[in-house]
Formats: sequence, C-alpha cells, structure tokens
Amino acid sequence: MNANEIDSYRIDKARARTSFGRAANTYDAAAILQKQVREEMLNRLDLVKLTPHTILDAGCGTGAASHALQKRFVKSQVISLDFALPMLQKTRVGSDNTGLMHQIKSMLSGVKHNLVCADIESLPLASKSVDLVWSNLAIQWCNDLDAALLEFYRVMQPEGLLMFSTFGPDTLKELRVATGRQDGMTSVSRFIDMHDIGDALVRAGFSAPVLDVERFTLTYDDVKSVMRDLKSIGAHNATDGRARGLLGRGFLQKLESNYEQYRTDGKLPATFEVVYGHAWRGQEKARFDNGVSPITFKARDK
Repeated sequence: MNANEIDSYRIDKARARTSFGRAANTYDAAAILQKQVREEMLNRLDLVKLTPHTILDAGCGTGAASHALQKRFVKSQVISLDFALPMLQKTRVGSDNTGLMHQIKSMLSGVKHNLVCADIESLPLASKSVDLVWSNLAIQWCNDLDAALLEFYRVMQPEGLLMFSTFGPDTLKELRVATGRQDGMTSVSRFIDMHDIGDALVRAGFSAPVLDVERFTLTYDDVKSVMRDLKSIGAHNATDGRARGLLGRGFLQKLESNYEQYRTDGKLPATFEVVYGHAWRGQEKARFDNGVSPITFKARDK
C-alpha cells in the first residue's frame, strides 16, 4: 500500500457532513441496521452497573440513542454531538416529542439535553467531564481513529465507560467487488479490523477492551435499492478517491451485472460487519508496568 492509496481513502469531511445533513429527513425510515445495532448496545448496557452524571452520544444522528439513554438515566445530562447540523435539529425535535412523564422528571431533576455540532476527532468538551461515552456506527467516519479514541479518553472521568460500534472490513464487500477500482478510484470506504481497533484502544490508554463481531445481511431486489438505502442514511462515498461528477450509464450497467453474481434465492445481499466494543478509562496507575493492557476478543454464536 502506497501513500497515494492511503490518501485516496481519506474521508472528505465536508462531503460527509453535507450528505448526512441532506439525509436527516429520510434517515430514520432507512436506518434499519442502525436501529438493530442500537438495540443490541442498549441490551449490553443492562449488564453494566453504571450511574452516569454526564453521557456523550458521539455521532448521534437523529438522536434515537440520546433519547433512549435519557429515558434510562433520567437524572443524567445527555450531550448529543454530531457534525451535521440538520441531524441535531432532528434530535431536538425528537426531544420535544418525548413522553410527558419523562419531560416532567427531567424538569424536576434539572437535567438538560445539550446539542453540540462538532467533530468526534476534536471534542469541544472539558477533560474528565463525561462518565459514559456512547457511539453507535459513527467512528468509521473518522480519518484518525487514534485521535478520536484519545479524545474519548480525554473527556472521560476515571472509571468511565466507552461503549461503541463501528463497521469492519467485510462491510459492503459485494458492492466493493462489483464496483472494483476504476482508474484508481475508490467506491467504498476502508473499514478497520477489530484487532486493529483493539490495539488503538490500548494505545489511547483504555483498560482491558472487549470486542466482538456480528455480521448482518440485508437483502434487496436490485442494486438501485442498495444505493437508495445508502443515500437515505447519508452513507455516500465520501473518500477522496471517489469518482467526481455523474457516473455514466456504462458504469451503472457494469455494476448491476457484476453484483448479480451474489444473487441468492432471488435477492441481492449487502453484508455489514459490525464491531462492538467497550472499555473503561481506568486510573492511570491501573495500567500494567510495561504499558500493555489485555484485549479480549469474544466469539459470537452463529
């Protein structure tokens, strides 16, 4: 892999921000996978004994997780952060529409729901100010995973919990193969392997990270439906190596033809590899003398 190839996969944050902003009104209806992963993360949170004073929802999208976390931890202050302003506007609307009893409890406890428009890689939050950092399918849009994890670590209180999900390298593998690389152009983002994420967590200072992988397959009638769903959630190709301008009819016909090799039982699959992880921000003294912290990779039942 040469330097030019690395640069071609760099995320154009301005394009990504615009794409997600435009998708704010269509996101919830199309984000089936995101909802399923969110529910799985919430179920895992049931196993953790935690009473957070402040929660950061990093990459909140339209705010579904923010509202679920606020209902679960009624006395907590929730900070919903996203780099696309229209997503935060949808989050605010959702907050206004929460149940009456929840609103009354929030007012009595003096809790506020804060909306912050910012990038995960540069958090405008005070150090050691957050007890729970939550991030559902967002950090794959970071160009520097180490920077993002260091920021999470910085803003977390000692003994605070990081819980996240992100996409692994098998995500959209059918689309990646079907499009190929035309004249060096990229078609799908490069996603980071679970083991590399674990190493990055340790480098950032987190204690004993636990990671595992689950694979989802969504099925479609045709390639256009795959692309339509990705557009509806704002997941356009935002890499620097993407094709510029409109793609020709020949390209689309070739894409459809190449994708057909994956058709099974009359449907076209789209694979998503989801990496789940959690780790604690232990006291600095809790790290091993040699600077090494164990990483646990959990196998999932098929």
